[in-house]
Amino acid sequence: MTSTTVVRPGARAADAVVEPEPAEYVKICDVYGAGYFYIPGTGTCLKIAGYVRYDISAGDVGSFDGARSTDVLNGKDQGTWHKNTRFTLRTYTGQETELGTLKTFTETRFNFGNSAYYAGEDGNQAHNKGPSLNFAWIQLGGLRVGLDDSAFDSFIGYAGNVLNDTIVPYGDFSTNLIQYNFDAGNGFSAVISLEEGSVDVNNVFYVGTIDSYVPHVVGGVKYTQGWGAIAGVVAYDSNYEEWAGKVQADFNVTSELSLFAIFGYGTDKNSLDFASGRDFYKQWGGHWAWWAGGTYKFNPKTSFNLQVSTRTRTMAWRLTSLTTSSPVSRSPRKLTTITTVTSTTARRSATGPLPTRRTALAASSASSARSED
Repeated sequence: MTSTTVVRPGARAADAVVEPEPAEYVKICDVYGAGYFYIPGTGTCLKIAGYVRYDISAGDVGSFDGARSTDVLNGKDQGTWHKNTRFTLRTYTGQETELGTLKTFTETRFNFGNSAYYAGEDGNQAHNKGPSLNFAWIQLGGLRVGLDDSAFDSFIGYAGNVLNDTIVPYGDFSTNLIQYNFDAGNGFSAVISLEEGSVDVNNVFYVGTIDSYVPHVVGGVKYTQGWGAIAGVVAYDSNYEEWAGKVQADFNVTSELSLFAIFGYGTDKNSLDFASGRDFYKQWGGHWAWWAGGTYKFNPKTSFNLQVSTRTRTMAWRLTSLTTSSPVSRSPRKLTTITTVTSTTARRSATGPLPTRRTALAASSASSARSED
């Protein structure tokens, strides 16, 4: 038996097969919600988000929508548009540890525009306002530390969904804090927050940052069910040794319509003597104030929002200088806003100050769902 080997002209040994390097694709992480992915080589989930927003408004400076400028030809003080463009960058991380879920959140804003305030020496020119760090916190389980909005506002859910929800201010916002949130189940929750406070960005003339080792303190309780929620918060301002509290009720009337009402009360015995009668928490004039309103959702991305608010002022002669504040909008909640403010100021009589009441009405329409604060 013979074997024959046939050799073809031009034949050669087969080339060695080269295995491709394994590709490391980004893995989706759905543990903490949509948009997260695993950072390669780690068990940490990351989400990067943000938005671009353009605002244009007009009105009185006291309504927090208006702006004043100076005519370059004759120097006359006159009204002008308030415009602002904002780019916001947000990051979220989540990771499971032996002690519980470890989360972080940051938000940085970049703004360009003029100011919703009075004219300066050069009028009211549009400019880069510089970046601002609005949130940067770490949370492990129920413990949160870092930069966040005060629990006096965030725990009860702020004051509705209108863009400028502080026509009658209901508390200051940015602060370093050490906070613990407790979820008792069955709809019951509570919070305790030790806070540093911050600079008076609203120009209502008080010292917001603590002046000693004693922190500001906020505590609150909440009961949430399908019909809505009832919540209450109490705050102690350690600078002026004043107290303030708010009670809020939320009602889900239908799947489209929700309503809310807030009642606030605060002391001003010391803050009247050393400041404007306001402090880091009791931003409204006088002892009491209330806010009410609601939201009607046309679809998941479009809604109409309304807020009505009022407060009294026992030292009426100070009101004029205090109603020109210009608080910073807290979040990109709405893209258009219409605001109307009516105010009556009683003159100081020979026998003493008369009470003053200020009532404000704000409405806005939204083209996107409310975003996180």
